[in-house]
Amino acid sequence: MTASDPRPALGLRPVINASGTMTSLGASIVVPDAITAMGELLPQFVEMGDLHRLASRAVARATGAEAGFVTASCSAGITLTVAATMTGPDLAAIERLPDATGLKDEVVLLAGHMVDYGAPVEQAVRLAGARVVPVGQATSASGYQVAGAITENTAAALYVVSHHVARYGMVPLSTFIGIAHGRGVPVIVDAASEYDLTGFLAAGADIAIYSAHKFLGGPTGGLVAGRKDLVRATYLQNRGIGRGMKAGKETLIGAVAALEAWEQRDHVAVRRRERDALDHWLSVLAGRPGIYADIEADPTYNPLDRLRVVVVPDEARLAAWDLVDALAAGDPPVIARDHEAELGYFYLDPCNLHPGQEFIVGRRLAEILDEAQQRNEPLVSDFAARKMRQEAAILNWPD
Repeated sequence: MTASDPRPALGLRPVINASGTMTSLGASIVVPDAITAMGELLPQFVEMGDLHRLASRAVARATGAEAGFVTASCSAGITLTVAATMTGPDLAAIERLPDATGLKDEVVLLAGHMVDYGAPVEQAVRLAGARVVPVGQATSASGYQVAGAITENTAAALYVVSHHVARYGMVPLSTFIGIAHGRGVPVIVDAASEYDLTGFLAAGADIAIYSAHKFLGGPTGGLVAGRKDLVRATYLQNRGIGRGMKAGKETLIGAVAALEAWEQRDHVAVRRRERDALDHWLSVLAGRPGIYADIEADPTYNPLDRLRVVVVPDEARLAAWDLVDALAAGDPPVIARDHEAELGYFYLDPCNLHPGQEFIVGRRLAEILDEAQQRNEPLVSDFAARKMRQEAAILNWPD
């Protein structure tokens, strides 16, 4: 927390983000260039069509695409690109959606890619008026199943790149693209939290969608990049269902500034700072009873690492999820990456730390683990009850 931190005055907890690029925490630290660009443009008026053209060129330049488009989020990008494959530039059809009568309305999606990123990915498809056609099973899909799912009513094939998806048994992207293109079906890649801005299009995808607010460090927004005709049809959805997903002038110019800053970023220095944080946490946890920590590479091959912390309750005197909850409840609150805590481990991600916060995280870990060792019996709360409490808290909003 800095002297200019507004959170205490607003009654908000000054959390430390050791979880990564999480929407639930406000995504990422916005880069100074984007903050400046947004602040300068906000008091001014612009012709939004021209600003969209400027943003299109910036997205295209960064991704190697023919054109680009900025919308409200990556999830909105999925909905609108699916809509684009259904309507093309037909304004009458755009106004009718989500009524897809007379349009191709099927979207092929691997069952192992039907994940929840805060909302179900298939819901983003349904919002366009399309229907998801699942391919294969949760942990198994083959090329013949992709081919068999494509019909004369298929509008698009959607491929999700995420740490949430099944990590084995899936059809590789290159095979997926080859089969879809062989049937004349465009391929959309959901690459919300990916570093690689060029590889998916270079591999043959027709559309790749990125979050402006994750690794890029821009404002909340979705970047749609790809074939000019499909990007144009995506932009035209602003005259229909995209109206409720539109991006304002601050998002457009902030995304442009973030893309330009990305091209100038010293990525090697960033990785070095992150590695220093990981090494510090390793040293804090080394030799502690029931704690086994190791540095693990990102599962989707982004050039970054996280610390995987395995907790053995009988030895550590608490469960992985109880350690995570204690971190979050402390002063200051530290939010860890706990998607898989039920399996006995969690992650610490250094990519969104402010300078010096790695030492605060290390101190909090040491305090909690030292206290746990003083117990006569391990503290292992009921994980199912924890999940129910979290659901109840959501339902109790805004109280």
